[in-house]
Amino acid sequence: METKVYSIKGEELRTITLNDEVFNRVDSDEDNNTNKLSTGSIYYAVNNELANRRVGTASTKTRGEVNYSNAKPYKQKGTGNARAGDKKSPIWVGGGTIFGPKPRDYSYTIPKKIKRLAMKSLLSLSVQEDRLVVVEDFTVESGKTKDLAAIIKNFVKDEKRTVLILKDDDVMMRRAARNIPYLRVLSFNRLSAKELLYGRKVLVLEQAATNLNEFYGDK
Repeated sequence: METKVYSIKGEELRTITLNDEVFNRVDSDEDNNTNKLSTGSIYYAVNNELANRRVGTASTKTRGEVNYSNAKPYKQKGTGNARAGDKKSPIWVGGGTIFGPKPRDYSYTIPKKIKRLAMKSLLSLSVQEDRLVVVEDFTVESGKTKDLAAIIKNFVKDEKRTVLILKDDDVMMRRAARNIPYLRVLSFNRLSAKELLYGRKVLVLEQAATNLNEFYGDK
């Protein structure tokens, strides 16, 4: 498929060829369609990213860990109350917690094929919804936020959630983007399913688009 390449001022410059397998997957019910957009893989990829980001440090104390008295609250017999072992019992105020959360690792891995399919489907979805724009290669040598913000404003109005896909790990570009709250910067080989799904605008550098053609195509 062909798409337009824009200058940093938002003007049309030329066209670029995008790989149909990566950028033009279709939502089809045909089982034999090899170029099908997969919403299922998107679901699994986003869930996987969210799970991997969970800290998992929530913790409560059991009756064996509570720093409290080991004494019985009252004598065993003669009070008319039910027997009580000690004040650390979960039924008492200040006692332990039954089946409370403990520190754990929520992260897990999904098959690489599913993750790759999710990224290709998300890129195709952004093209179909007219959210993806290919921009000529540029950098912010000064590393200043205002210089990058001036360029982004030519493509994004009302400070909508935006994703910028780079051709490499541009340190100065990332520094400039640090103070733009609605902007997320990704490298072409380390995309985020969550950011691509929720980004209202996806800006792709021209060389990054070429790299995506090769990185996700025919593998």
